[in-house]
Amino acid sequence: MDKRFWICGIVVAAAALILGFLVHGVLLRADYQALASLYRSQDEANAHAAWILPAYLMLGLAMTWLYRRMPASDGVDLARGLRFGLAVALVSFVPWHLLAFVGQPLPVSLMLRQVAFDLVSMLLLGMLLAWLQPHRRVLADPP
Repeated sequence: MDKRFWICGIVVAAAALILGFLVHGVLLRADYQALASLYRSQDEANAHAAWILPAYLMLGLAMTWLYRRMPASDGVDLARGLRFGLAVALVSFVPWHLLAFVGQPLPVSLMLRQVAFDLVSMLLLGMLLAWLQPHRRVLADPP
């Protein structure tokens, strides 16, 4: 794993962290607060918050690793990034939200918004990977 892999992975991890905060810390915050009895208290959540960084770092590095395993494309292919983001969402966030809905008494409207927002997040991360082009071995193309 070269320097480009680590740079792309960390950039994707940071973008995923920001999107996760926007989705779950801003857009869905009121929904989660209305169901506070189903979740950890704020003090308990704060005590476990350190796990957020490794989780998003794993996500960014794993997505970069998987994207690099695909055959290289010529230049930036955002449609390919969208397809990749969709595939990642369909093997991760989408089924996990559905499974959480089965095991936790969440309103169906909340589960559907979680799925929709996280699906959009994964599509954006896939496009970011396509733009970053982690297959390239140099940071800038020669003129």
